[in-house]
Amino acid sequence: MTTTSANSGRPGTRGAGEGGGRRRGKGTPALASERREHLVKLAAELFAEKGFQATTVRNIAEEAGILSGSLYHHFDSKESIVDEILAGFFNEIMAAYQGVIDEGKNPRDTIADLVRIAFGTLEPHRAAITVMQNDWNYLKGMDRFAYLSKSEDEVEKMWVDTIKAGQAGGLFRDDIDPKLTYRMIRDTVWVAVRWFRPGGRLNAQGLADHYLKVMFDGINTH
Repeated sequence: MTTTSANSGRPGTRGAGEGGGRRRGKGTPALASERREHLVKLAAELFAEKGFQATTVRNIAEEAGILSGSLYHHFDSKESIVDEILAGFFNEIMAAYQGVIDEGKNPRDTIADLVRIAFGTLEPHRAAITVMQNDWNYLKGMDRFAYLSKSEDEVEKMWVDTIKAGQAGGLFRDDIDPKLTYRMIRDTVWVAVRWFRPGGRLNAQGLADHYLKVMFDGINTH
């Protein structure tokens, strides 16, 4: 998409072809988008550290070095900010999950890939996962967050259908409950956001591999 100068077409101004490139004005959509993205990142860190409900608009503004009123030029509320954080998380993870399902691998390999994707979200989506851990019941009561339950149901179906396929194919025990199994896996992964720290002994994928070893092989010697 081609951009035009704020002074383009005005008498006495120079265009890009008259020596000198165009200067981007302070109020351009691109710069506003950069500021918005910066505010989302700052808010995400605060939500992860303090919790969504405990974080105020003033906290976010102070972290950004602006007045609270200036924040409202970009977001009408902190709910709008967390909405963007959660929607981005669900869009990304659901697309990644669906990509694995579409590969058509055997159920064991599919579950392993789903686990790796889930653990891989701990670092980039720490705020979203923390908010879901702490504020799920609070948020899902609002109409604007109705998609949370719908998205979770869709994710659960992907996992449960894969577990059932593994049972039907003799790869997984038939005496386990698929839905309960998925929820135990989900909660084990998400609760790790409370103690997992990047740069530790294991990165997210190392953690996923260790988890898969315990999940598939157990802790007993064979």
